[in-house]
Formats: sequence, C-alpha cells, structure tokens
Amino acid sequence: MCGNCESKALSRRHLMAGAGALLAASTLPISRGRAAEPAANAISPAEALDRLKQGNARYRAGEFNERDYFADRAARASAQYPIIAVLACADSRVPPEIVFDKGPGEVFVVRDAGNVVSNYGLASMEFAVAVLNVPLIVVLGHSSCGAIAAALQSAKERSKLPGHLPELVKAIQPAVDAAHGKHPSDLLAATINENVRLGMSNLKTRSDVIGDAVSSGKVGIQGGVYDLATGKVNLI
Repeated sequence: MCGNCESKALSRRHLMAGAGALLAASTLPISRGRAAEPAANAISPAEALDRLKQGNARYRAGEFNERDYFADRAARASAQYPIIAVLACADSRVPPEIVFDKGPGEVFVVRDAGNVVSNYGLASMEFAVAVLNVPLIVVLGHSSCGAIAAALQSAKERSKLPGHLPELVKAIQPAVDAAHGKHPSDLLAATINENVRLGMSNLKTRSDVIGDAVSSGKVGIQGGVYDLATGKVNLI
C-alpha cells in the first residue's frame, strides 16, 4: 500500500472512531456533582429476556402496564436506553413494542419483510450494540409470514418476482433449503423457524461488533416466532 493510501485509511479509521466516541458520549447521563445513576438498560441479557417474557405474558392476557406516554417525553429527548434490539418482520400485525408490552425508549427496532439481515439493518444493530449498549438482540419471525411463503412458492415454481423482491427471496433461500432438508410436515412453519436461526447466525458471523459482544457474554441473542392467532412468542 502506498504511504498516501495508508494515511487516508488511517484517517478514515480515526474519523469512524471519533464519530463512535461522540455518539457514545451523547448518550451518557450528565453527572452534577454526584455519581451518575446506572443506565436503564444496564442489565444482564438474562434479565432483559425475562422482562420480555413477562411483557408478552401481559400482552396475551390483555393486562398491559399503565404508562403515561407524555410525562417522560422531554427526558427521552436527551438519550435512549433500550433494553432490547429487535430484528422483526415488517408485517403490520407484529408490532414489537406492543407484543412485549414496552413503551417508548425501551425497544430498538429494525424491520423488513421476512426479518432478513440487510446491510443497513446490520449496521443499525451494530449501532444498538456498540453505542446504545443493548443487552439483548431478538430475531422475531411470525406465523403465516408472507415473505417466507413467497420464497417457498418462488423456489417451487421457479418463478421470477417483480422489482427487488428476488433479492428478498435470495436472502431467505438458505432457510428454505434447511427446512426442506428436515422433511417437515409443515414446510412453511419450519422455514419460518429456520429463517429466524439464519438471522441469528448472520448477525453474529457478518458483524465482528455483534459477534464479539455475544461471545463475551455482554450481549445475548435470542430467536422467537410470534403466533398471530394466540399472541405468544415461542422462543427458539
């Protein structure tokens, strides 16, 4: 590498490091002569998962926590401390905050059809881990997923979908292949499960930021499938 090119590469790395430090600093609580209180998301991955389980149980029972969406709005303007980052399907029937009975500032959500790991989604999850310090990532699929069904149909009929849909199908195809290999009685349900597992694997293997955080135990990663009929999130 030429000296000039190397200098430019170093400059870019310093710039990225500086940007990350600035973002991190912007989320820290301000100490006014006393020790700063721990951030609201300074909890273990296990505790974060337990809170999600409890929230989903309340949701299924129709016993939501009462919360004032206006009272803390000004306080939330200065920082955010989500306890979970969710990679969810864009399906309008699967709102993660409601499914887990959480309010504003508690859930960092990335959504696209089929809950696939796109480059922008991956970068967003890295932001959640490296800057927002989320203790838990959840890849959330759901029953009767249209994106998964389209991938299955496309594979079966060898048909080509319009627009950018083939890119989505291509991202789901490894899950289709994995499900076929298990010869399940319900191929759609099996592919939905495999797609969640694929998403979890992609997050860890395609990103050193996420992979290292999971390996160290700092961040947990969990899969789940939301049942549209019952409202239950079945963990994988």
